[in-house]
Amino acid sequence: MNGRISAGLAERALTKLGFARIPATDRAGLAALYAAWCRSVPFDNARKLIHLRANDPAPLPGDTPEDFFAAWLAHGAGGTCWALHGAWCALLEACGFDARRAIATMLVAPDLPPNHGSVSVRLGGETLLVDATMQYGEPLALDAQRVTEIAHPAYGVRARPDGTKWRVSWRSPFTLEPMDCRIESLAGDAATFRAYHEATRAWSPFNFQLMVRVRRGDGILNAARGERIFIATDGAVTRAPLDHAARLKLLIEEAGFSEELAMQVPDDLPTPPPPGSRSAQSDSGAARG
Repeated sequence: MNGRISAGLAERALTKLGFARIPATDRAGLAALYAAWCRSVPFDNARKLIHLRANDPAPLPGDTPEDFFAAWLAHGAGGTCWALHGAWCALLEACGFDARRAIATMLVAPDLPPNHGSVSVRLGGETLLVDATMQYGEPLALDAQRVTEIAHPAYGVRARPDGTKWRVSWRSPFTLEPMDCRIESLAGDAATFRAYHEATRAWSPFNFQLMVRVRRGDGILNAARGERIFIATDGAVTRAPLDHAARLKLLIEEAGFSEELAMQVPDDLPTPPPPGSRSAQSDSGAARG
């Protein structure tokens, strides 16, 4: 499997994104396609929660672009980073863009291995990052000599060179403070993405509690840690608890999921510490004691 999609599937995806024809393979075409993706395709773990809670041994949802797009076209669900960016890269390639899978690390703690998939496009002598998790709405240039940014109070990002890598600062719904994502490599492939994706089966922060992120209007709609979090165009943040009814309303009426899928999403569970962490070892010791 090479991670590509058929012309027919690409056409169906483009139609749902609002395109009557394949966009031009220039900066304007890429910008239009990325903006439409950010408005239409959520970063979410809904299908993954259903899959893991059922102890399903099959490949994780969205492990291939075909599976990802079939679910999005039918139910409006997206996926977590490896699935999401594998599909996004495949669509860009089908449109004729020189798209590459990127390997990155969300720096939520020191000394972490890569834990984030992304996508870059080589265009007109520039490398442009079009990350479908951060959803900043227009291509971000990665320049080895200078800082680049997209200024916006709700979803602005800033990239700065870090040796042969880059650090992209963005506003995560988990902290609502700037978080660095280090771009490790722009030369990932479909097999590497699938391996990283499968490795999340044992533990991931997205294996236990519902997480949704998608552009709505000129702001960002999030569900995280049992709350609805909306970051408005002026950067103001509103929060509200998500009980069962509010959760279904967010998934169906705001995020655009089908009722069939939304009803299957299991309730949140407490997120345990990562295996091998000090917290996990302390919990294990306490249990033995």
